[in-house]
Amino acid sequence: METSILLFNAKIIDGTGTPPYPGMVAIEKDKILYAGPRREGLQAKKTINLKGRLLVPGFIDMHGHSDLHLMNNPEMEEKITQGITTEVVGNCGMGVYPLSENQSKRELLSQMATDILGTFSKPWPWHDVATYMEFSQKQGCRTRLVPLQAHAPLRIAAMEGNPNRTATQREIATMVELLNQSYDQGAAGLSSGLYYAPCLFANRDEILALLDVTSDRDRLFAVHHRCEGDGVLDSLEEVLGLAFQSHVRIEISHLKAIGKRNQYLVPYMLKLLDSYANKGLEVGFDQYPYTFGSTSLYSLLPPEHLSLSRDDLMAALGERSEREKIKRKIICADGWDSIVSLCGWEAISVMHLDGKEEMKGQSLSSLAVRRGIDPFDLLFDLLMEGPQTAVMADITQTEKSLTTILSHHLGCFGTDALYSGKVRHPRSYSATRHLLTRYGKELKTIPLEQLIAKMTSIPAKRLRLDDRGIIKKNLLADLVVLDMDSMDDNGYPGKGIDFVVKGGEVVFENV
Repeated sequence: METSILLFNAKIIDGTGTPPYPGMVAIEKDKILYAGPRREGLQAKKTINLKGRLLVPGFIDMHGHSDLHLMNNPEMEEKITQGITTEVVGNCGMGVYPLSENQSKRELLSQMATDILGTFSKPWPWHDVATYMEFSQKQGCRTRLVPLQAHAPLRIAAMEGNPNRTATQREIATMVELLNQSYDQGAAGLSSGLYYAPCLFANRDEILALLDVTSDRDRLFAVHHRCEGDGVLDSLEEVLGLAFQSHVRIEISHLKAIGKRNQYLVPYMLKLLDSYANKGLEVGFDQYPYTFGSTSLYSLLPPEHLSLSRDDLMAALGERSEREKIKRKIICADGWDSIVSLCGWEAISVMHLDGKEEMKGQSLSSLAVRRGIDPFDLLFDLLMEGPQTAVMADITQTEKSLTTILSHHLGCFGTDALYSGKVRHPRSYSATRHLLTRYGKELKTIPLEQLIAKMTSIPAKRLRLDDRGIIKKNLLADLVVLDMDSMDDNGYPGKGIDFVVKGGEVVFENV
């Protein structure tokens, strides 16, 4: 029997969490024809001797933000060279569909998306999930996409005027109608970012209405909950309680506790998740493998100021009395995560700021000292210039907390990769290699086969993707060849990842 590709002399980690075994995999077209011990009689147009290297399923990024980046860069080298063959888009409540026919609403969504998702160089030619997916395929997107329906575009499309307010019952009904349409077109679930405007202004009635239809359609609720700092337990309790009431499957996005004073809460967070799982709630979380994160510099401001239009915000930042008011709210935050209060100015650095290339990688504390001004005034001055893209890095947690979360059975892998700025967090191009090198090879936090499961079969099951995530006959031939001896996350892109196969086609080769 002749097949398309034969990968032999491999050490197979099949994605189920079971130990590796020596074997081979035969591929016919886009499917796995055979996976198991060495078998005589198999022939192939292309044979690859793996020389004892690891063969694993293609990685699934449970938490991506490539929604617009992939339109500009359909080759998706940053993900493919990590071995990521499937990515979930539309996370944290921020997405790019549905699009209203109202031009001002389209412009507002584009403006809100910029910090997290970046820009697309042309007018957006899609208007819903179906047309977005069609256009991504026309662009030749190399990764497989799993679309979520983001909450922010629903609010913008359904609400009149400023969406940074409580929605009316009529507007909620419109959101539900739009969400159902997205599910009809293949959306895998709903995502919300209750930390970010405009989603943070959603009340309980709105969230429950969206979760009820999500549950009825057996889709996933992925949520960046309101507080990951001082109020993290209450915040988790809120979304877990809503999910339990709605009987909806829930995915907690990028689980962590922010701030030195809150690291002791991590075991209590995990215990809370377990308690809901024991009550029958289908609950899980994703995690990126770094102690520092990345998000919009604007998110350092209090929610009431994030609710302002950009023009009104600029005006407020220009008034001394308003600056003092913002400063007090940041120092004594009530009901929201103040990264400044939790982590300190020295833990916050510029990753990208329009027109400020010289500031890349520098902390706000050091920049303030250099200018001889208060860090608050530095922040306000920078934001007053109205940069479209303003991205920061912030050290949020300890490695002990990270490894504790990573070891938990309800967790899976996500990059939380942002491509909105020119300088990027390493999770955007090296997250899988960092995870495998640091926590698989060096620290041996958990057995490698279990780590691979968190990157493959566990997210596949959570997303109801029964055609991938495991090396098994008749499943998609999405595969990665790993050379763990040479792998590190400091070298050239893809170091230690020798082959990436997607749908039976070698899309990356590094030997």
